[in-house]
Amino acid sequence: MGMVRECIEVAVPVRTAFDQWTQFESFPRFLARVRAVDVTRPSLTRWAVRLGPVNHEFLAEIVEQQPDSHVRWRSLDRRLAHRGDVHFEEVGPSRCRVTVTMTLDAPPLLRRLSERVLRGWVRTALDHFAAYIEGLGDAGVSWRGAIRDGRVEDVVEEPPAYPGWPHG
Repeated sequence: MGMVRECIEVAVPVRTAFDQWTQFESFPRFLARVRAVDVTRPSLTRWAVRLGPVNHEFLAEIVEQQPDSHVRWRSLDRRLAHRGDVHFEEVGPSRCRVTVTMTLDAPPLLRRLSERVLRGWVRTALDHFAAYIEGLGDAGVSWRGAIRDGRVEDVVEEPPAYPGWPHG
């Protein structure tokens, strides 16, 4: 298995970074290799990617999701089997660290090559995500549900905190 871990600090609050990351349909806006992402249900996404001259589609299951904390997924694809997680951590006022860990199931002979390719892809993805969300400044409305073992849990949504509002 090839495993990589990369992180980046972004100049937005944790909530903004998390909310934008979980708007999977927007990934093609900042990732050139991702052609489309469809959310078929809260814990299942369909991805269309271009890997060089090859177009590939796969399903990914969100195994665990905790708002403003992390998202853990696994692909349901045998040819390009992978799993990973992304963690969000506050590091200062309106700043957070986004850390992605991915594991690609690769045969031993291809492990080093797959790790090198995967590391480059994750690094580029994080750089593009940071530029995208910092340019937007806000993620807009998003679904903030929790998922455990691939099942959606009940969510009690808190209103956003806006300074000066009685509830914020």
